[in-house]
Amino acid sequence: MAGRERPLFLARRSYRRRRMMDAARILPLAGGLLVFVPLIWNPQPGTAATGLYLFGIWMALICAAFALARGLGPALEAEEETLAGPEEDHR
Repeated sequence: MAGRERPLFLARRSYRRRRMMDAARILPLAGGLLVFVPLIWNPQPGTAATGLYLFGIWMALICAAFALARGLGPALEAEEETLAGPEEDHR
């Protein structure tokens, strides 16, 4: 136990980035499940209520994807730069 090289906990920034990536992966599945909720409520749902519900789900998915993209964009760009290393000219 004294020879541990890795810290016990992840840094807060990388932990949040990983959780946001998990949320981005789950978002399409959650959206697909939420689209089928009116069929579970009632096999013959009303057109107006179902339309409003689907529009609301659609807007919520767009907003969630936008928020996740804004949160992940700078973090992923910085990660790509660190993985690529310094650019070298190979002429």
